[in-house]
Amino acid sequence: MNFRVPSLVLLALLTLTGPSGAATERPNIVLVLFDDFGWGQPPSNRGDSPFRTPAFDRLAREGMRFTDAHSAAASCTPTRYGLLTGRYPSRVGQFGVLNTYSGPIIPKERLTVASFLKSQGYHTACIGKWHLGLRWAGDKKTRPPTPVIGTRFKEGPNTLGFDYFYGFTHARNIGCILEQDVVVSHVKSVENQPLMIAKALEYIDERTRSEKQPFFLYFPMCPPHKPITPAPEFIGKGGSAGKGGKYADWVYQGDYMLGLILDTLEKKGLSRNTLVIATGDNGAAGRPYPPLRADKGSIYEGGHREPFAARWPVRIKSGSVCSELICLNDLLATCADILQENLPPGAGEDSVSILPLLEGGSEPVREAIVHQAAGGLAIRQGPWKQIFHRDGRRELFNLQEDIGETRDLSASRSEFSAKLTALMQRYIERGRSTPGPVQKNEFDLDLWDDRGTGKEDRRAKRKKRNEKN
Repeated sequence: MNFRVPSLVLLALLTLTGPSGAATERPNIVLVLFDDFGWGQPPSNRGDSPFRTPAFDRLAREGMRFTDAHSAAASCTPTRYGLLTGRYPSRVGQFGVLNTYSGPIIPKERLTVASFLKSQGYHTACIGKWHLGLRWAGDKKTRPPTPVIGTRFKEGPNTLGFDYFYGFTHARNIGCILEQDVVVSHVKSVENQPLMIAKALEYIDERTRSEKQPFFLYFPMCPPHKPITPAPEFIGKGGSAGKGGKYADWVYQGDYMLGLILDTLEKKGLSRNTLVIATGDNGAAGRPYPPLRADKGSIYEGGHREPFAARWPVRIKSGSVCSELICLNDLLATCADILQENLPPGAGEDSVSILPLLEGGSEPVREAIVHQAAGGLAIRQGPWKQIFHRDGRRELFNLQEDIGETRDLSASRSEFSAKLTALMQRYIERGRSTPGPVQKNEFDLDLWDDRGTGKEDRRAKRKKRNEKN
């Protein structure tokens, strides 16, 4: 790999003014995204966890652990859309996941975390699982299940701000390795993750040895998502024996990769001014962790409440814990805040900076947060969470008193249901949940109800949209 940037750009973009007024180097930013990472899997989140995640727990000790962090959705693709764009995926109607040949769901005109940081002088890389669609050549009817080596694609990570991309489309085609805009090799499933982490460490080393320029590394790994294929050196290392041992080894391999990144940053002298975030895209598949209800794919807490730890020694106090509500969507606004830049009106419509929290603040930064799953939507404000199920049911929970979502209060506390419903409707109509000019949704979003009014019209509109797609 050979990454360079004009020196004049470096001189102009190398520094920023910190909170004390002194000029400090712009931080490197590393985001490590586990796949199907359950809230209760790291022992730092749940003391009786049977899993071994020493690197994540180390990150939590050396930085800040968030206890109320959420992905934008309860499944892979929509969460990644929200993470990179700072926008709720429901605004484009993305409730499901993509396959190998699915087209791109982020248009090249939309600002992403990568394109924003690139515009600020950062070098950017995505190494790992993409799962946001690509524009493949050829006839859909004659394409092979796995693209052949040499097949090219367009409108991928390079188009959306990443200078370098090395990865794979999604977990079901984990053996098809992509680099930049072309298929470069086919490998066994067990070989994929060792390739990904080796490339990530090579990238960090390359950035260290190149001209001094901040970098953004997005590392979306496969563990603990299927296929569960731990490398031989991790067999028996996950801390669990018997039927679940292989899965525990896979969790441990993912955590080990995080540890290698942390160790490499330390060895290269980059740790002090690098913001490292480790989190997950949704809950663990088929593995609920009480007291949270349900797991991956659910609108309940187990579907989208995520482990989340951040370390940045020059700004984050070690060993700190934050209980404020945050979302993975918040990365874009946080990056802008760190660099003291404003986002354009049509970008990051649902992204809020968490920099005040990272620096030790205790005041809420979000008015509310929207959750989504295949089965519906939800809105959360303070302890109150209102769920809008697709089948028309609605539920209201007070998470402060009932984190397990066992007591529906929609009848007895109807005033909160009405308030949250009105707020949700406002977020839909304005095309954003943050201050700024009204924006347009690309999807005709409904709040389903059980009164029957308008149901046939909504079904007709959804049928028409599905036929179009």
